[in-house]
Amino acid sequence: MKEIVAFISSPVGTIKLVQNGDSISTIHFMDDAATDVDTNVSTPLLQECALQLAAYFKGTLNHFTFPMAQSGTDFQQRVWTQLQAIAFGKTINYNQLAIQLGDAKCIRAAGTANGRNNIAIIVPCHRVIGSDGSLTGYAGGLWRKQWLLEHEAKFAHGVQMLF
Repeated sequence: MKEIVAFISSPVGTIKLVQNGDSISTIHFMDDAATDVDTNVSTPLLQECALQLAAYFKGTLNHFTFPMAQSGTDFQQRVWTQLQAIAFGKTINYNQLAIQLGDAKCIRAAGTANGRNNIAIIVPCHRVIGSDGSLTGYAGGLWRKQWLLEHEAKFAHGVQMLF
């Protein structure tokens, strides 16, 4: 399948969107200082993804409806599905994630699968925190994780959380 790539600006920096076939396969934070990004995305699906992300950042959308698919093992798919069950504005810890997956002993594997998520924000791996409430590992950077959690808390509960 042919990949089609677009870049959008956001409050947490430039985001790379990748369409693979009829689905979004990647939403990835870019580690650059780009401020002016061409948002002229080339397909209806990429346009819809960009519009929904813009609404998320405005605080007017907390559920995404565009098709997405990322490749991974059966276990990774289960973890990513479980992540999508975490409510907007809520967090769980890695132990709770493992228990929800049916095996408290799979905590490390669940954490690894969480870290291999390629669809940031939509598959909300940022909503998983340490057992002590601390922010732990995030591929997009801990500052983005904190920003996303505070953003969601503000719109879900009317308050900002400070970590």
